[in-house]
Formats: sequence, C-alpha cells, structure tokens
Amino acid sequence: QVRLVESGGGLVQPGGSLRLSCAASGSIFSINAMGWYRQAPGKERELVAAITSGGSTNYADSVKGRFTISRNNAKNTVYLQMNSLKPQDTAVYYCNADPSWSAVVDGHFQSWGQGTQVTVSS
Repeated sequence: QVRLVESGGGLVQPGGSLRLSCAASGSIFSINAMGWYRQAPGKERELVAAITSGGSTNYADSVKGRFTISRNNAKNTVYLQMNSLKPQDTAVYYCNADPSWSAVVDGHFQSWGQGTQVTVSS
C-alpha cells in the first residue's frame, strides 16, 4: 500500500505561483503513474496533470502552459509548479498513484488523502 502526503498549498494572489509536493511512502515499487487532481466547491474532482516514471505527462486543457508536473523518483516525490494562478484554480488539490497510466488518468480511486488547499484571491 502506498501512502501519499500532499503539501504546499496556501493563499496566493491572481497571477502568483505555488509549488505543491506529494511525498510517497510504503509500497513505492508499485508506482508508475502519479497524478495531481483538484476539487472545487460544488464540483467533481478532476485530473490536473499526470506523469509516468519515465516522464511522460498529461495536462488538463485549463492548466496547459501554466502548470508543470515533475517527479523526483529518488525522493519518491511528485511536484506541481503552478504559475499564473487564476481564481478558478481555487480548489483542494490531491495526488494519487497507480501502476496503471489509464487508472491515473481516469482518477477513479477509492482512497484519497487530505489534500492541500489552494486559494487564489486578491
């Protein structure tokens, strides 16, 4: 079983930047794909970005060109660099992981961590 802990959220003004981190522990040998997701109030959780152990990535259209996902396999950590933040980026951000790329892209996990709150407001 893999344990994931998200951190790095906070309050930022529109146009600002934040860097989220997700540290994995436990059965990390089973991790191939990792993803960042977000859930805004009253909305369903959605995939923001995903990355494989080899570095292939996938982004939601709404964040392309502004967000960058990366990972440090040696530290079992995945990052989400968020630039040019907008009020509509406000949400709780979660990470998750799976051996299957399609599972990460689908995001239909039974278990989620506490997430980290990102609030973009002036």
